[in-house]
Amino acid sequence: MKTFSTLVSAEDLAHHLHDARWCVFDCSFDLVHPHAGELAYREVHIPGAIYAHLERDLSGPLTGRNGRHPLPDPARFAAKLGEWGVGNDTQVVVYDDAGGTYAVRLWWMLRWLGHDAVAVLDGGINAWEAAGYDTTDAGPHHPHAAFTPRLRPEMAVDVRFVESQSPQDGVRLLDARNAQRFRGENETLDPVGGHIPGAVNRFFKDNLEPSGRFKPAGMLRAEYQALMAGRGAEEVVHSCGSGVTACHNLLAMEVAGLSGSRIYPGSWSEWCADPARPVATGP
Repeated sequence: MKTFSTLVSAEDLAHHLHDARWCVFDCSFDLVHPHAGELAYREVHIPGAIYAHLERDLSGPLTGRNGRHPLPDPARFAAKLGEWGVGNDTQVVVYDDAGGTYAVRLWWMLRWLGHDAVAVLDGGINAWEAAGYDTTDAGPHHPHAAFTPRLRPEMAVDVRFVESQSPQDGVRLLDARNAQRFRGENETLDPVGGHIPGAVNRFFKDNLEPSGRFKPAGMLRAEYQALMAGRGAEEVVHSCGSGVTACHNLLAMEVAGLSGSRIYPGSWSEWCADPARPVATGP
């Protein structure tokens, strides 16, 4: 069976929609209105799709110092995947209504647990509906499965790693937030505005065309190589506000054929929780 590991088209998903070996997730979310995504899902979603809530399902407990969306315990999340019907041979497709903004979190987490057969629906539910495919409000029915995680801890770095870096170490930290938040202006989600010293801004929405689909691989490759300034993909670490949209930039690099970059899951919300850590503002 052909597997999809980065993006999947609405046409390819429609062809496999009733394949028992495929499992679809709706990850729509709104940081300002945390229940909005789930409410929208209840009204309309791709047939068979399961709803995965960013804060309830895709994040762990908050301590006040580990960021707004810390990663969940891998074993517990693996058990949840099994309850949802995801096995180690399942092709997973994830989507949302915002160009992959939140779906990329589940995409990356599955890869973190060693599951490569996971892809983001290019263009999300908007592309699905534009293609004329059916939607529903019916709940999904998937038998439980056994999911055995094969954790890849090397895909993430912690705050100690970021603290230990300097511009001379060669690691390029790409911050996926918009330019205003990166500069420390109009911060509404975190108590401190600014960015980690040495970071470079790459707004995640710059990965998309006006249609909401990802830019062609060649275009993404050129844009990211310019940001990498001669570094290899393995020298790139992605951050954002809370480790979610950072995954969008990592996916864009994978689409571009630049594999091996990593995520700082705690991102700015963890970094700025300690007033002793330095803060940069401006461009």
